[in-house]
Amino acid sequence: MTTITPAAALLDLGFTEIEALVFCELTRLGPSTGYRLAKAVGKAAANTYQALDALSQKGAVLVDEGESKVWRAVPAAELIAALQARFEHRSQTALSALQSLKAPEAEARLYALKTPDQVLARARAMIAAAREVILFDLFPQPFAALEPDLARAATQGVRVVGQIYEPQATTVAAVLQKTAPSQLAAWPGLQVTIVADAREHLTALISRDGERCRHGAWSDSVYLACIQHSGLAAEIVLGAQGLGQPLPFDPTLFGSRPPGLDDLTGPVFAD
Repeated sequence: MTTITPAAALLDLGFTEIEALVFCELTRLGPSTGYRLAKAVGKAAANTYQALDALSQKGAVLVDEGESKVWRAVPAAELIAALQARFEHRSQTALSALQSLKAPEAEARLYALKTPDQVLARARAMIAAAREVILFDLFPQPFAALEPDLARAATQGVRVVGQIYEPQATTVAAVLQKTAPSQLAAWPGLQVTIVADAREHLTALISRDGERCRHGAWSDSVYLACIQHSGLAAEIVLGAQGLGQPLPFDPTLFGSRPPGLDDLTGPVFAD
């Protein structure tokens, strides 16, 4: 785990450089006047007072409005709790506002994914939106991250099955790759593949340390999703046959008949 300085941690939370500097110094000094604090951080008094006012708005400092104002940093746990509450409130407000926007029709494009967080967030959104069939191919770390989401989808009636690369205690239907040790050793990262309803698919390669997305793509192309579904289903079926493992359903494209297949072919193939 990477160690960062207290000031850098505050920068990541949206504090400006001088706000982070002032808060950290105030924490070290204890209750102080703005003048004393300005001298301690080596900043102009006007800039220090401006930072203190901003920190007060964030709930990061308290002020004694006496003859001479004295400022005090709130405890770290209290600050983080306040920031979390504010972020949650703003997030819910933003969600309500954004949901009022009407999304355009799917464009059948291929979009790049740039970070591991973006990969997992998109994968979770796909899993949550799926209504009938999810196929997956996940290395151990991504599977551990997404297993609760896959299990939840399965309990909601979505047919879920995929490939894994280490024995797992899970309720999710999964086939253990026979050549998993050699694949884990040779493959240049952590593989993530999700196909949802044969309407969208995601493929990504996350670095072994989980810090970077080396390659990543998501597409809402029904045609590409059907092709991905067909290929992944064939691997799952072949792996299950090699292990003598029964599958909970036929995952092949025409066997499972995901919604994307009818989107692609029309009602001619409907039962």
